[in-house]
Amino acid sequence: MKRLGLLVTVAALLLNFMLIFQVSVVYGSSKDSIRLESLEREIWEMAQELSLSTYQGFPGKAPESLSNLSYDQWRDIRFKPEKSVWLDKNLPFQIRFYHLGFLYDVPVRINLVTSKGIKEFRYDPDLFDYGKNSLPVETYKNIGFAGFRIHYPLNRPDYHDELISFLGASYFRALGKNQRYGISARGLAIDTALPTGEEFPYFRDFWIVEPKKKSKHITIYALLDSPSLTGAYKFFVQPGEKTTVDVKASIFRRKNVEKLGMAPLTSMFYYGENTINRPDDYRPEVHDSDGLLIAYEADKWEWRPLLNPSRLNVSNFPANDVYGFGLLQRDTEFCNYQDLEARYDLRPSVWIAPRERWGKGRVELIEIPSTWETIDNIVAFWVPEELPQIGEPVNFSYRMSWHLPKGSPHGMGYVVSTRTGKGKDDNTRLFVIDFQGKTIEAIPADTGLTAVVTVSEGAELVEKTLMKNEVTEGWRLAFQVRVKGGSTIEQLQPDKRPKIKIQAFLKKGDNLPDILTETWSYQWQL
Repeated sequence: MKRLGLLVTVAALLLNFMLIFQVSVVYGSSKDSIRLESLEREIWEMAQELSLSTYQGFPGKAPESLSNLSYDQWRDIRFKPEKSVWLDKNLPFQIRFYHLGFLYDVPVRINLVTSKGIKEFRYDPDLFDYGKNSLPVETYKNIGFAGFRIHYPLNRPDYHDELISFLGASYFRALGKNQRYGISARGLAIDTALPTGEEFPYFRDFWIVEPKKKSKHITIYALLDSPSLTGAYKFFVQPGEKTTVDVKASIFRRKNVEKLGMAPLTSMFYYGENTINRPDDYRPEVHDSDGLLIAYEADKWEWRPLLNPSRLNVSNFPANDVYGFGLLQRDTEFCNYQDLEARYDLRPSVWIAPRERWGKGRVELIEIPSTWETIDNIVAFWVPEELPQIGEPVNFSYRMSWHLPKGSPHGMGYVVSTRTGKGKDDNTRLFVIDFQGKTIEAIPADTGLTAVVTVSEGAELVEKTLMKNEVTEGWRLAFQVRVKGGSTIEQLQPDKRPKIKIQAFLKKGDNLPDILTETWSYQWQL
């Protein structure tokens, strides 16, 4: 009876929500912000009430004829551009939808917030071209959508490019000017890389606010659900050369979770300039991102090049009140990829900047072994050290920046390449790191700079050399690290060998505290 009562309460809230906003959403007046605040509060209350009931699972599933489609068959179902929402109103933004099918078999509900109120946008088979597929379209009655994407004239005024896309679980991705889709984001990560298995929450309902005629932004609200928790989300999207997405979230737990990943990013690193055993491929590098950047404070930054490990690798970076973090594609030179179709040189970097103090916690980087470029094998997020009691919301907000990196992100010298090769013997590895940036490029070669290199227990620094790079005007640091003699079991079982953590940065002179670069960080296992 208690469960039934809770479900009735949630249903009543939904009905009340629809009735209120059928008449009260007003645009073009001073009441705009008040009305949207009410909308935000209603969704917040829905998430809270939903968390008090037992998880009911997906509200529906795609018909078997759709869920059995292959990826190529699903891709052949295309939304008709002439059916785009708001096309007839000549607004700067347009909405197009993804059809259910393949792995995307969980429907989401789309609500449009207009000057006349809120109305669900229902599925109609006439919205799609089914290509070569032979499907019983006439039997698909209000089956819902797999997701949607927002279009906007990013690159030229006469064409609406894709701006942001929501498709599958809580995944979404965005683009800035002259970018190609690559890295993805998620609403939340739950128990990622734990033996118990990962839980994937999903956005079940969306509310998309109709923009004004000359609007430069669009607002999207979403309701998140999963066996362990619920959530209310707001996305404020501002397109441009650097597209920003302001995210505001409130999470309500049904039960405790072991690991809660906030602002999760998902990317792909197949191989790069630092890969030891590269595939037999004509392309020099293949990746959507090449490093994790963390800002602990305004003047303390760490760069960790990505790896495609032979075994699952989880790295933790203590980061209380983290200033920011992100997965970046620093290498934007086409010559380093040579892929005319994928254009990895145009894949965006994503930077996460908290809008308030997040407290004690860590940035976690997960690197998963991968044998092909279609598999996302990189995950990064921030994990709070403690969570409030169940019943209390977990509130957080942050700004995402989808951009192509240009120059130093912090004014100091920064790492532009990490290369590695065989050292003096079988237990030794050579590392070559190039730093660039206006501040260090202006320093002449005869200046006494110091390279600080540290290695963790189990290894030793053999030698190091720092020199001016006359080609780039930056500075090149080269050093070798040797693993100390290991036990017999370490020699027989590679996974038992120690993971060596190496860090390096440049500074002025031996006895001066002035740090000139971000800290390069690496993990090496013989």
